[in-house]
Amino acid sequence: MTLAELKITVYSDYICPFCYVGSHRLQRLRDSYDLKINWCFLEIHPQISAGGQPIDSLDYPSELWQQMLVNLQRVAQEENIPLSELNYITNSRDALLLSEATKQCGADVFYDLHEKLFHAYFVDGKNIGDRAILGELASSCGISEKLITSAWTDEKHQQRLLANFHSAREHNIHAVPSFIFGDRTLTGVVDESTFRDAARHMLEKT
Repeated sequence: MTLAELKITVYSDYICPFCYVGSHRLQRLRDSYDLKINWCFLEIHPQISAGGQPIDSLDYPSELWQQMLVNLQRVAQEENIPLSELNYITNSRDALLLSEATKQCGADVFYDLHEKLFHAYFVDGKNIGDRAILGELASSCGISEKLITSAWTDEKHQQRLLANFHSAREHNIHAVPSFIFGDRTLTGVVDESTFRDAARHMLEKT
């Protein structure tokens, strides 16, 4: 059976836990569609150092942050998604640049790195702001040292992040994760059923 092609755009960052959960949920649509995702990476905390810092240093009201963590743990348990305790945050720019550069290697390599970046940070607790750790993850995906280095030295990858930023503003997107299904934008923690409803609605209009 030939699956219908479903083209969507996702705005995401590897240090966003709800992007981690959303990516897992979204991938389940592959059982029904030939899913083509345009990943647009946005750096949500550029002020954070690559060395990392305590997560409570973020300017979130204490009660709001605790409620977010409770909701996150609940969703992760419901989805059976592994998630370690979040106690620090890091800068994601180099991880995003690496992922952008890896797109040229094809979907299999890209998604291998994509999943390993999320897993490294949210399950293994590794600092994905550290280029040495990023290099190890990329090498484990079969990505060449030349490409790894170019991710951080080639201006075109930085331009892609800038283009993602401007694209998000054009779509009035100010938060991640955001998922664009045609003329419909879904933001935040989105149920799988909502993804499927948006997919059906999008294809019915084409």
